Amino acid sequence: MIHIEEVRLQLQSQAGPVDILRGINLDVTAGEAVAVLGPSGSGKSTLLMVIAGLERPSDGRVTVCGTDIQGLGEDALALFRRRHVGIVFQSFHLVAAMTALENVAVPLELSGHDNPFERARAALGQVGLVTRLEHYPTELSGGEQQRVAIARAFAPRPNLILADEPTGNLDQATGAQVIETLFSMRAETGATLLLITHDQDLAARCGRVLTMGDGLIVVPSNSAPA
Repeated sequence: MIHIEEVRLQLQSQAGPVDILRGINLDVTAGEAVAVLGPSGSGKSTLLMVIAGLERPSDGRVTVCGTDIQGLGEDALALFRRRHVGIVFQSFHLVAAMTALENVAVPLELSGHDNPFERARAALGQVGLVTRLEHYPTELSGGEQQRVAIARAFAPRPNLILADEPTGNLDQATGAQVIETLFSMRAETGATLLLITHDQDLAARCGRVLTMGDGLIVVPSNSAPA
């Protein structure tokens, strides 16, 4: 599902080059749920961006769903993500001018899926928002907005879900509800999950936990309940 080999990312700053990722090696098999822990600045979110094809590494190899994504142009990468990858961001990334239904349906429509609005309604129903279809993001709570984002990520039935601190902007109770939604949808679809988090209790819900520090995976894995 994911194969990363000696991936490095170096960015330029006013003080000179900065090594963000310093030789990452990682394999994730289909159907796994893998959490990545680590402090801010350790490279967790950058690793997710590289796997999603939203950031190109300086060196190394990234293969996702059997495709060497570094060989894809921007248009091909966008199409690849629409077909194979769902992303849940900390800050929701909903389109303010679109209703909840449109936020989920329009990406499906652009990707050529059949019956995009029917699929969007079904996905929003699965996350408990059947009565909020016509509400705009500003009319939804933070937890509801994140559930819309989860519905949008899962609606195309992707092979891989990437979640970057999905409860980072939510209070504890709301975050717990969102996580239940995320793991319920993942169990139903069988999608592979890579979860970026600071929360050790949340990470323990995954089948494998990695820890990053200073641009490297410093703890390869441990056993945790799936």
